[in-house]
Amino acid sequence: MFPDGICRVTDSYYTKTVQFQDINYQLNQNEDKTAIFDGWCDFLNYFDSSVRFQLSFVNMSANKDNYARYITISPQGDDFDSIRLEYTQMLQNQLSRGNNGLIKTKYLTFGVEADGLKAAKPRLERIETDILNNFKRLGVAAEPMNGTERLRLLHGMLHMDEQEPFRFSWDWLAPSGLSVKDFIAPSSFEFRTGRSFGVGRRIGCASFLQILAPELNDRMLADFLDMESSLIVSMHVQSVDQVKAIKTIKRKITDLQKMTIEEQKKAVRAGYDMDIIPSDLATYGTEAKKLLQDLQSRNERMFLLTFIVVNTAGSRQQLDNNVFQAASIAQKYNCQLTRLDFRQEEGLMSSLPLGLNQIEIQRGLTTSSVAIFIPFTTQELFQDGKEALYCGLNALSNNLIMVDRKRLKNPNGLILGTPGSGKSFAAKREIANVFLVTDDDIIICDPEAEYGPLVERLHGQVIKISPTSPHYINPMDLNLNYSDDENPLSLKSDFILSLCELIVGGKDGLMPVEKTIIDRCVRMVYRDYLSDPVPENMPILEDLYNELRRQEEKEAQYIATALEIYVSGSLNVFNHRTNINIANRIVSFDIKELGKQLKKIGMLIVQDAVWNRVTVNREAHKSTRYYIDEMHLLLREEQTAAYTVEIWKRFRKWGGIPTGITQNVKDLLSSREVENIFENSDFILMLNQASGDRQILAKQLNISPHQLSYVTHSGEGEGLLFYGNVILPFVDRFPRGELYDLLTTKPQEQTA
Repeated sequence: MFPDGICRVTDSYYTKTVQFQDINYQLNQNEDKTAIFDGWCDFLNYFDSSVRFQLSFVNMSANKDNYARYITISPQGDDFDSIRLEYTQMLQNQLSRGNNGLIKTKYLTFGVEADGLKAAKPRLERIETDILNNFKRLGVAAEPMNGTERLRLLHGMLHMDEQEPFRFSWDWLAPSGLSVKDFIAPSSFEFRTGRSFGVGRRIGCASFLQILAPELNDRMLADFLDMESSLIVSMHVQSVDQVKAIKTIKRKITDLQKMTIEEQKKAVRAGYDMDIIPSDLATYGTEAKKLLQDLQSRNERMFLLTFIVVNTAGSRQQLDNNVFQAASIAQKYNCQLTRLDFRQEEGLMSSLPLGLNQIEIQRGLTTSSVAIFIPFTTQELFQDGKEALYCGLNALSNNLIMVDRKRLKNPNGLILGTPGSGKSFAAKREIANVFLVTDDDIIICDPEAEYGPLVERLHGQVIKISPTSPHYINPMDLNLNYSDDENPLSLKSDFILSLCELIVGGKDGLMPVEKTIIDRCVRMVYRDYLSDPVPENMPILEDLYNELRRQEEKEAQYIATALEIYVSGSLNVFNHRTNINIANRIVSFDIKELGKQLKKIGMLIVQDAVWNRVTVNREAHKSTRYYIDEMHLLLREEQTAAYTVEIWKRFRKWGGIPTGITQNVKDLLSSREVENIFENSDFILMLNQASGDRQILAKQLNISPHQLSYVTHSGEGEGLLFYGNVILPFVDRFPRGELYDLLTTKPQEQTA
C-alpha cells in the first residue's frame, strides 16, 4: 500500500478505491428510476476489458461511543440541565431503535495490469477522474481514498465488531521493519472446518451467488444490504472485449445449429418429424440469438460477474441464522446462495476491497443484467457536528435523521401540514433543540399563543401585544445597519408601504400616487433621527400621520384618515415607542389577542422587529432563527407578500434562518410570491396533507406517488423531509416527559 492510495496487489496488478454515497432510488418516480438505471448502465459500460473492478458493500457495527458523542448534550450546570438530559436520553433511545448501530458503506475498487508503479499511476489517476465524473453525473457523492483510509477500512473489516482503534503512521514502517499488513492483521485467522472461518473473536462464512433466474429484480441487492447483521457483499466485474464476446457467441450459435442438424437427422432416421428437437436446444438457440442482437444493436456489453457474500457473527448459532436469512433472500429472487466449501480463505480475501478475485466462479451477463444489482437504495441523513438537529427517524431504515440547516445553500425552511398533524410540535421541538445545542437567537411570531410555556421554561421573553397590553413595539424603529445599501431608509420605506397597504389598500393595493406620497413622508419623518440618532428622535406612527396631514394631495388626506384609527382611535396599540427589551436570547411575540383587524399588521410589525434584530446580530456574527406560525396570513396581500419574500431572499446573507409554519397550503400557494418562497427554501418538513393540497405540492416539488403516500392519511409526526435535493420519509415518536408537556398543543394533554 502506498500513501496516495495505490495498492500493489500482485507483482503486476495495481488498484485504487473510491468511496461513494447513496442516493434515493427506491423512492423515486418511475421515470427517475429509469434515468438512474440508464446512467448506471453507461457507468458500467465505461470499463473496458483491461480494467477489472469490484463493488464492495460493507455493513459493520459502528462504534457506539462515536455516535453517542454526536448526540450527547453536555450539562452546563444551569436551570436547563434536566431538559438537556431528557433530550439526550430521547436521542439515545431513538438511536438504539434504528440500525445506526450498523455503518453501511459502499466502495468501488478498480485495478490495471502494469509493469511498475510508475506506469500504473497515471492510468489509475485517469480512470479515477473519469469514475468521479461519472458518479457526479449520476448525482452521487464520491471521493477517492488515500492509503491510510484504505488501510483503516481493511483493518475495520478484519477486526469486525471488535471496536479496536486503528493505530498507524507511515513514519513507523521504516524503523520498525514492519509492513502495512502487520498493522491491519487480526489477532488470529482460522480456516479449519472448510465451511466457515474464524477472524479474531468472530466467525464468518463466505458464499457465492448462483444466478439461476431468467430475470433479475432491482430489489435483490437492496434486500441483502437491508439485513441487520454484519455483512460484506462483493461483486467482481470484468468486462469482456466486445469483438471477442461477439465471436464467442457466434461460435456457440454455430455449434447449436450443428447439434440441431444432428438431432434432425436422428429424427428423420427414426421416422419422426424433423421439427421435433430437444427443448433445451431450442431454448439455448433463441437465447443465444437474442444475446447476439443485444450486443450488436443495443448499447450492451458482456461482463463476467462473481458475486460473493460474507456473513459474520459472534456465535455459531447467530452465524447460521444470518446465512439462512441471506439464503432466503437469494431464494426469493430465484437464485441460490452456495457456501464456498474449503475455499473460505479465498472467499474472505476476495471480499476485501483490494480488487483481487480468487474465486473463478463467473457468470456471463450483459450490461443491463449487471446494472440490475443497482447499488442505490435510500439516502441517510446523519450529519455530525455540534449544530446538527434531530428531525425524527428515517421511515425506511429507522435511522436517526440529524441535519444542520446552516450547511444548506439556503437554510430557509417551511413546515406544512393539516391541523393536528404535528406542525407546532415539530417547530417547538426544533426551537428546544436549537436552544440546547447552538448559540443562535430565536424569535417566534405566535398568533395562537401556543409557544408561551416553552419560551418561559427556557427563560425567554413572551411579549404579549394586544390593545390592553402594557407591551409596545414601535413599527417605526430603525436600525442604521438596516440595509446593505448606503441608505437604510430604502428597506424601511418598503416595510411602511406594506403596512399602509394593509391599512389603506383595497383589493388592488396602493395606487402609484399613494406609494409616492408615503415614500416622501417617510423620508421627511426620519430626517431628525438620521441627523442625530438618539432614541428620543425615533419617530412614531403619529409623526407619519401628521406629516401626511401636511401634504396637499387629497390622496395624502385619504391615507391619513385611514391611519387615524391606529393613531388616536381604538386600535392605537402601535402608536407608542418600544418599551420592551427584545434582547433576550429567545423572544416570542404573542399576538393572539390582536383580533382579526390587527393580526396581519401585528405579524408584519413583528417581522420588522426581527429584521432589526437580525441586523444587530449580524454585527456580532450571530445567527437568528425566526419562526412564523400561520404564515399564509402574510401572503394574502401583494405588498406584504413581497416584503416577506424580500426577507426570505435576504435573510440568509444576514445570518437569519426563517421558518414558515402553515396549514393552509392552498392559501399559501394562491399567492404569486410563493414560488419565490419555495425556490428559496431548501428545508421543508411536510406532514399529513389534505387531498387538494397533496396534488398541488406534488406538482410544485416534483414528488413521486410513492413519496406522496407518506403524507396521505399519515399519523402525527409522520411525513416527508426535504433537505436540499434529498427527500426522506420520517417518523417522530417523541416520548412523554417534561419536554413533551412543553411541546404538545393537545388540550387534553395540557390539562393532564
